[in-house]
Amino acid sequence: MKIKLLFLAMAALIFTAAANAQSVHLGVKVGTNINKISGKSFSEQFNYGYHVGGFAEIGLGKKFSLQPEVLFNQINTDTSSQLSKIYSNINSSKISNIKLSYLSIPVLLDYKLSKFFAIQAGPQFGVLINQNEKLVQNGKDAFKKGDLSMLAGVQLHFGNFRVYGRYAVGLSNINDIDNKDKWRSQSIQAGIGLTFF
Repeated sequence: MKIKLLFLAMAALIFTAAANAQSVHLGVKVGTNINKISGKSFSEQFNYGYHVGGFAEIGLGKKFSLQPEVLFNQINTDTSSQLSKIYSNINSSKISNIKLSYLSIPVLLDYKLSKFFAIQAGPQFGVLINQNEKLVQNGKDAFKKGDLSMLAGVQLHFGNFRVYGRYAVGLSNINDIDNKDKWRSQSIQAGIGLTFF
């Protein structure tokens, strides 16, 4: 319920900002994710994934803008040897690489330090749309359908071209099995974007 309220509040903020915006630009972006899921059940190493989607830049004055995005986000991770010790009904030797696909909706506040350089921060709500592995028996999903994260990073502006890097840390426990082990996502994202108008 709290996540739904947060999502509605974010949508209301975007529509209000767009209605009062000094300028609005739309664009597309693509990039790489270097990610992992923290918790005893997963390995400590980072794995590669990708993201692709669209974004808007809503001007809120000379220094500030709001940047909502809609992204397809793929997260790859590996389980650890601790998984079968924590969950006796799981054979961790048969589950190595797990791929999770999210529809991610970040809403970032940009603060322009110069014409070319901005810092960004804001929440990201992710909806799990696909997982190619079931970690428990009887077909039960191991991961919760929603993930709330916080993002911070930088973005460079070169005309219509954007280059960005940011760090995302999960705030919610995405373990849908039980509370024996808390799973939280972490991701380093880097990519490029292009505005059309």
